[in-house]
Amino acid sequence: MSRAAADGPALAARLRDHDLGAAPAVLNLLENRSPSAREQAGALLAAVSPGALGGEAPGQVIGVTGPPGVGKSSLLSRLVAAWREQDRSVAVLAVDPTSRRSGGALLGDRARIDVDPSDPGVFVRSTAAGDRLGGLAPATRAAAAALSAAFDVVVIETVGVGQSETEVADVADTVAVVVQPASGDVLQFLKAGIMEVPDVLVVTKSDLGRIATRAVADLRAALRSLGTPDTAVVAVSSTSPPSGIDELVEALDAHRASLDLASTRLRARRMHALADFAAEHGERGLRAIGGRREAERWLRETDPGLDVPALVEALERRAEAAAG
Repeated sequence: MSRAAADGPALAARLRDHDLGAAPAVLNLLENRSPSAREQAGALLAAVSPGALGGEAPGQVIGVTGPPGVGKSSLLSRLVAAWREQDRSVAVLAVDPTSRRSGGALLGDRARIDVDPSDPGVFVRSTAAGDRLGGLAPATRAAAAALSAAFDVVVIETVGVGQSETEVADVADTVAVVVQPASGDVLQFLKAGIMEVPDVLVVTKSDLGRIATRAVADLRAALRSLGTPDTAVVAVSSTSPPSGIDELVEALDAHRASLDLASTRLRARRMHALADFAAEHGERGLRAIGGRREAERWLRETDPGLDVPALVEALERRAEAAAG
């Protein structure tokens, strides 16, 4: 990595100037776990924090999750095209299971998301999931925060198993959960409690007709039973010609418009800091600060102006004080 590429404040300045070409270097820096790179990554995140930007980063951060094989990549291909028609720049972070041998992304979602490789307004990167299948690596959280300073839309596509559904909800402004008709996903989601996660539910393969219509009805009934009947349910088809894509874009935008964005992002930064602390110090570190639930309670009482690196440092000082 060159000295220029490793300069966190310089990369942050490029992001603030909406230089989308900085994205690859930003990801390379955030994924580099060397001590010097981590220091520069901290400087980068501090330089794109709300305090540095004068408010929340303008980009819309969307989590897209659902079972493997449900058609998330095909859906994203259509969504990216729709956003580009609106002249919105898009970054996609496709989270793959981690290869135990290389530590890198295993499936290579970039090959499955159909975008124009010559379009400078689109950036797609496969990122490794980390230690847990379906979990989010610290670099993914950091990348979403950083890239939202430059891109109009930042999408995190997760594997849809393990911890991904709840973890992406800690990062994204809006979470879209994708299901397919006649798959049993609705029942499984109810059993797993995942129906509490989505802000928008997406039923794919609406071209199947009655089966898709039944899936939409089942989801709406499930939402009513959970007391969240206002959650949007959108049926889409990614086949040619596509259908429902514009309605899905509208639903995602409507949810974003309804948010108290400052409060949502504040919680995301605190959960990002806790995830980084846990990744660095493990269960022993969490026990030192009273466990995850106590850490979340304590973080809710911290200065809302603290950025992620400062929050991690505060957690580390708390752990040291408890041990000392």
